[in-house]
Amino acid sequence: MRTSKIAFLSVMSNTFVVAIKIVVGLITGSVAVLSEAIHSSLDLMASLIAFFSVRISKKPADSVHPYGHGKVENVSGTIETILIFVAGIWIIYECVHKIMHPEPLQLPMLGVVVMVVGATINFIVSKVVRKEADRVHSVAMKSNALHLLTDVYTSLGVAVSLLLVSLTGWYILDSIIGMVLAIYIMIEAFKLMKETFPPLIDSRLAEHEEAGVLAIIESFNQEYIEVHDFRTRRSGPQEYIDFHLVVASDTKIGDVHDLCDRMEEKIEKEFPRAEVFIHPEPEDEVQNNK
Repeated sequence: MRTSKIAFLSVMSNTFVVAIKIVVGLITGSVAVLSEAIHSSLDLMASLIAFFSVRISKKPADSVHPYGHGKVENVSGTIETILIFVAGIWIIYECVHKIMHPEPLQLPMLGVVVMVVGATINFIVSKVVRKEADRVHSVAMKSNALHLLTDVYTSLGVAVSLLLVSLTGWYILDSIIGMVLAIYIMIEAFKLMKETFPPLIDSRLAEHEEAGVLAIIESFNQEYIEVHDFRTRRSGPQEYIDFHLVVASDTKIGDVHDLCDRMEEKIEKEFPRAEVFIHPEPEDEVQNNK
């Protein structure tokens, strides 16, 4: 419930920021302000995606989705990064057009005030969203927090450019700053894409995470013979770990079950979002299969 409320908070704040940027962009005629309005509009779409994906990803596993709905967050995060790329391309297009057909700005200081107000709102909300994202390990909310934070930087950049235009009369600065900011948000989008997309194709956990799991398994090495077919994958905030555990053929089934329970408990204590699946095998069966 708390996570959904915080996700909805970003929806409301973005709606307000988009509205004032569009109005002021049209009044001033600033391509940088209008570009920011486009950027913030995509942030609003991202907030809506995050809001619904967080609600869906929290649903428990069912007969149709036996592994849960965690990947909804990765789909959401990937869509959000694509939207950022679209915003960057659109902003660059508008800036080039403005350079080729320059027009004086109206009331540039009004634009400065609105950019600062929008940046302040999004900075506060981004901190709240990021804190909650870290608490619940939500990729979608983390992506949304990045959207909000990039909006802070770009809004401040636009405010500076409008201030310089007001002081110097160099209208080309409006377009130059707009293009610089577009390139910046596209670079940030690429970084985020590297985090959100791999889980969609069942990428493994990070090397240091796998090493941590193997170290825990190794701590029980006096009670089993070997481990093989070790695999991991991530789905949204959820982690999946499975492996085959070879034990002595004369080990009682109750003892094998107890060993697996203790292994799972220790792994899940260090990796609380993990689901662990252990397939025990008797030693003689493994040797016969070789």
